[in-house]
Amino acid sequence: VQLVESGGGLVQAGGSLRLSCVASGVIFSVDAMGWYRQAPGKQRELVARISSAGNTNYADSVKGRFTISRGNAKNTVYLQMNSLEPGDTAVYYCNAQRIVTYTGTLDAWGQGTLVTVSS
Repeated sequence: VQLVESGGGLVQAGGSLRLSCVASGVIFSVDAMGWYRQAPGKQRELVARISSAGNTNYADSVKGRFTISRGNAKNTVYLQMNSLEPGDTAVYYCNAQRIVTYTGTLDAWGQGTLVTVSS
C-alpha cells in the first residue's frame, strides 16, 4: 500500500491550492484519512481529518480556510486550501488509518508534498 500525494507548490499569500492523496494497492477499505504538516523546526501537526463516515475535524488555525473531503472510491482524500498565509508553509503529509488489505490492517503515510506561501 502506498499513499501518493500531489498538488503542492508555490503560491502567493491569499491564493489557493488543492492537495490530493490516493491510497494505491489492493485495498478493501480505509478508515480515517487526514493531512498533517511539518514546518521547518516544528513538530508535525494535524491539519484536518475525515472519518469513513465523513465526519471532519480541523486545526483551529485552518478552520474556515481549508476543506477536507474524500473521493467516491473512499481511498482518496483532498485538501482544498484557500486564503493561504505564509504561516501555512510546510511539508504536507497524507495519512490513512486502518487500511484493510489481503495481508492485514495497517496505517500509512505519504512521502510529503511541499507547500510554500510567499508574502
